[in-house]
Amino acid sequence: MQKLSHQEIEESLKTVKGWKITNDKWLEKKYRFKDYLNGIKFVQEVANLSEEENHHPFISIDYKLVTIRLFSWNAKGITKLDFELVKKYDEIYTG
Repeated sequence: MQKLSHQEIEESLKTVKGWKITNDKWLEKKYRFKDYLNGIKFVQEVANLSEEENHHPFISIDYKLVTIRLFSWNAKGITKLDFELVKKYDEIYTG
């Protein structure tokens, strides 16, 4: 998969809510949950989907706050697959 240009990334960011570029590299979003176990359930569902797609995000759990960061190592940048997955992650999120 080929990495997206800066312009393609900016256009794609308009199609997803709350996602941003951090450190000029990562596609990142923070998800907040009402309780700890809902966040853990979300992480498990994200992990299962990511395993199916064989594309794994960095996930940080800070009590009720889950941060997901994506980057395609093989493409050395952000790809269409990254944006496809973030849309699916957003669908999984229930707060």
